[in-house]
Amino acid sequence: MGEELKVIVFALGNEQYGIEVDRVRTIERMLPITRVPKTPAFIKGVINLRGVVIPVLDLRGRFGLEQTEATENSRIIIVAANDLEVGFIVDSANDVIDIDSDAIDTPPEVVGGIKAKYLRGVAKLGEQRLLIMLNLAEVLNKDEIIQLERIEE
Repeated sequence: MGEELKVIVFALGNEQYGIEVDRVRTIERMLPITRVPKTPAFIKGVINLRGVVIPVLDLRGRFGLEQTEATENSRIIIVAANDLEVGFIVDSANDVIDIDSDAIDTPPEVVGGIKAKYLRGVAKLGEQRLLIMLNLAEVLNKDEIIQLERIEE
């Protein structure tokens, strides 16, 4: 048995993804987003969360998935990555579950059109359910982190 990981489960389309709870600061309903010029299309802008300006990325755009309008279920998951807080727009945030780290396999090269570099692994949950674990370090690559730090200034 490996160590138990607490994971926040969220959805993008029909796929289920996970981020370790200790990387997540908060989950918010959709907030007004201020667009920032000269940023990649998947960087939606910034939000003011309790007096803190936080850059917001659309994970659908980041992963090259079809863009959709925000719904009642859409959420912004605020994560901590390299001393930077960033919001991810997701279709819904469903659950907090425990996963045995031994249940996480190396991801195949491409999962649902998403490059494997963005993925830490795929966790098997029972017979029918797979959970795609995000690699936050790659979702936010170094160049983008520098751009996001400039947005905060």
